[in-house]
Amino acid sequence: MGNMKIKAKLKGDVVDVKVMAKHDMLTYDQAKKKGVDANFITHITATVNGKVVYDVSTSQFWSKNPQFKFSFKGAAAGDKIEITWTDLKGNTVTESKKIK
Repeated sequence: MGNMKIKAKLKGDVVDVKVMAKHDMLTYDQAKKKGVDANFITHITATVNGKVVYDVSTSQFWSKNPQFKFSFKGAAAGDKIEITWTDLKGNTVTESKKIK
């Protein structure tokens, strides 16, 4: 079900991260109409060198295949950012990308 497109670029001392998570993001209403269970991403965490740089709880109100971005300090080019999302059914997807 899941995979992500991740871009992480270092500009000065700030890393800008853009992510697109592939997920149907079925709301309760959509799921009811389709006769299936609701399922959407509920939590996203990003770490670099074992340190959490982004941590957010999300809801059913994100669109299908949601895109999000964030920035943080304290990493270098070549470090790896690891992003994990968890959905309502407990599925977890983790992917990583080197910071450019």
